[in-house]
Amino acid sequence: MRSTHRRRPLAGTAVAALALLGAVLPATAAADDEPDLSRFYRQKIKWSKCEGAEIPKDLRCGKVTVPVDYSRPGAGTLDLAMARFRATGDSRGSVLLNFGGPGGPGVGELSYGAKDFMDLTNGYDVVTFDPRGVGRSSPVSCGDGTEEALEATDDGADADDPEAALARLEEASHLCTKHSGPVLPHVGTVNASRDMDVMRAALGDKKLNYLGFSYGTRLGAVYAAQFPKKVGRMVLDGVDTLTEPLTEQGLVGAKGQQKALEDYLDACTEQLTCPFGQDARSAREQVVHLVRSLDEYPLPTDFGQEFTGQDLVGAISQALYSEQMWPALTQALNALVLDGDTRAVMALAGGGIAGTFPRASATGPDSERGTPTPSPSGGLVDEEDVPLDNFPAALTAINCADDPDRPTSEQLTEDLDRLRATYEKASPVFGQYRLTEVLMCYGRPKGTDFIREKVRDLDTPKMLLVGTRGDPATPYRWTVETAERLGSSVVVLDNKGKGHTGYGSSKCVHQKVDEFLLYGSLPADGSSCGPDD
Repeated sequence: MRSTHRRRPLAGTAVAALALLGAVLPATAAADDEPDLSRFYRQKIKWSKCEGAEIPKDLRCGKVTVPVDYSRPGAGTLDLAMARFRATGDSRGSVLLNFGGPGGPGVGELSYGAKDFMDLTNGYDVVTFDPRGVGRSSPVSCGDGTEEALEATDDGADADDPEAALARLEEASHLCTKHSGPVLPHVGTVNASRDMDVMRAALGDKKLNYLGFSYGTRLGAVYAAQFPKKVGRMVLDGVDTLTEPLTEQGLVGAKGQQKALEDYLDACTEQLTCPFGQDARSAREQVVHLVRSLDEYPLPTDFGQEFTGQDLVGAISQALYSEQMWPALTQALNALVLDGDTRAVMALAGGGIAGTFPRASATGPDSERGTPTPSPSGGLVDEEDVPLDNFPAALTAINCADDPDRPTSEQLTEDLDRLRATYEKASPVFGQYRLTEVLMCYGRPKGTDFIREKVRDLDTPKMLLVGTRGDPATPYRWTVETAERLGSSVVVLDNKGKGHTGYGSSKCVHQKVDEFLLYGSLPADGSSCGPDD
């Protein structure tokens, strides 16, 4: 049965960016037909006190200006939000952090999780940024009118009329274009990588030292392919795939999160406080029933929206990235199941972003935000003006921009039911959620083929790749495959623990990453960290 309730947009409601430059352009014009980017590379960042509540007093904020379109640098610019902790001693320059997503804002993440990176200030200024289209950096949005379009991806919706479902997906694309402004066609990892090289120069660094998590590993690998001579000490933790299409990535994510959910429920049902009782098999069935019930009969919230089953799936997926968050998840689910109270579950979703550097959260959504249209040439968006749907809008825009595969309407019309069944089999809880993210690329221009074709056989200084055996989002095999693809320039650290990425959960990984970034000391290729280290 299909819900008759209105629903707020789910994760993945964004338009794809156009395929952009596949070749690397130099920092300054080397020929008459190449654009002159020298003014961007000559800028210096002005740092000042960050505005906002509960901001660490020693965190400083700034901005760097980049062209909207690198092929036409005179056609408009945008400002990228940045933040920095100064080195506490002698500094060898900066280390740039990206926390993942794609679509995760770095400034807020560094502010909230500063303590995890303070050891790096022994030798570096620790710097991060909101990528283009994200957070305060010309945020993209899909507005408030995509609910009906998203119902096209519901399990069973439009089963007899898949063409109508695809038409509504196309309408969602038009709404994203309408609400996002001129930055949208230029969102994607190829351009974000070029932005990082401008940041490197503006920070005064000859080489880019970099620590990237999850999607941030894709961004780092693309940078290394575009600017191999500018690579310094680079660490990629929770290694993303560079080759698998979005349909395969979605299935991998659904399977990984289903396994993580079952691990959580096994642990939960050993406790008397578990909201689903003490039988693990029954608990799994109850979670499926709860999601479907909330999709059919959403609950009201304090923020004027309805809380659906897919909203619950998004919150659970965030909490499953780290065992440290399991107690908070149990507490939140108890409030939801026993009292119909959505606040704690919404806090889990609001305090972190699926696919980013994971950590426990005690924060939640603070207000309904507007959907401003960014200017093609202007300053940073105020924090309170960042659209509420910016993360899912940016996630889909970037993923679609990075993926050259686009099925035809005939292929999807024939395969929509099969896709639903495949994703449902992979995970009765996360399948629909992941399929939604994949289908939102339908009707968008094909993404770049640069990542699949050019990001390989790197000629750079040694880079450290960290793969975690029990990672529910980026499976260890992606680390192995990416290492083989990138060639002899990489060293792999095998983290035998669980959770998404290793730096925040393993003392061993944390130590080895810091030793490399601070002192250049690499572990032996294939060395490992134990599950309890």
